[in-house]
Amino acid sequence: MMLEHFLKSGLMIFCLPLTLLLGACGQEPEKSTYQPEFSPTPANAPVKPQYRFAVHPLHNPEKLFALYGPIIEHLNAAIPEAHFVLEASRNYEEFDKKLYSRQFDLALPNPYQTVNAIRHGYRVFGKMGDDEQFRGIILVRKDGKVHTVSDLKGKVVSFPAETALAATMLPQHFLQEEGLPVSDYTPRYVGSQESSIMNVHLGASAAGATWPPPWIAFSKEHPDKASELKIIWRTGSLPNNGLVARDDFPAVLLDKVAATLFSLHEHEAGRALLTELPLSRFETAHADTYQPVREFITHFSRTVRPLPESP
Repeated sequence: MMLEHFLKSGLMIFCLPLTLLLGACGQEPEKSTYQPEFSPTPANAPVKPQYRFAVHPLHNPEKLFALYGPIIEHLNAAIPEAHFVLEASRNYEEFDKKLYSRQFDLALPNPYQTVNAIRHGYRVFGKMGDDEQFRGIILVRKDGKVHTVSDLKGKVVSFPAETALAATMLPQHFLQEEGLPVSDYTPRYVGSQESSIMNVHLGASAAGATWPPPWIAFSKEHPDKASELKIIWRTGSLPNNGLVARDDFPAVLLDKVAATLFSLHEHEAGRALLTELPLSRFETAHADTYQPVREFITHFSRTVRPLPESP
């Protein structure tokens, strides 16, 4: 009777998307795709400060996130008052630009970048251990024709990047000391450790340089390809990759980050994380730890080739 009264009165009924009115409009209720989302965090909860933790291109971004993402998750669990996010860069040039313009709160740069970062307002608080692993290795195909350094004269040699210390600068210095200056071969900077290795496997370069961790990872993931290659030369070593903090990073928080990283090797869960890198431990360090790197860079720039200046 009410409906008839409204119709006679010339009034219109608007079909609203409410269950009680749909029957009156002669329509079936539509199924909505909307699903409410609930947050375990109260709306008025304080927002955690977020900090960018960047790792230089040890691997391609996907691989780097797989290896270092769990370490960042461990930091977040151990230090609940802050939130850390891992940042990967596509190549060394991109990482260098962000590091030297102070875009990172914390970073894991190579030793050359570490020395430069100090000049851009970062301080060294730690490093990766296992300095004996921070050396260059030069790979060739087992069925290739490279047996001595002189066999590389006039050939292409692949490197990750101009500023990769272990995987580029140490191998180039080694070749120079063995009588093969950069002018006697064609250095090809291919952007990543994996690319340098694959260039050798594919025959695009007569030899390729990298350093032990990427080679170990490549051998595990691609044993068939790795079996066709061999390490023909190893270089000397230098202090391993550094841990740096921007000079305005909270000191109390940095102490907690350092304590968390430096104790990973002391418990089973932490050792499992380190094994994936592979690394035995993180350890304390300071600017003076990298004095041998400064001396090497000076010698390299004078005897092998000039290095690009940091921004």
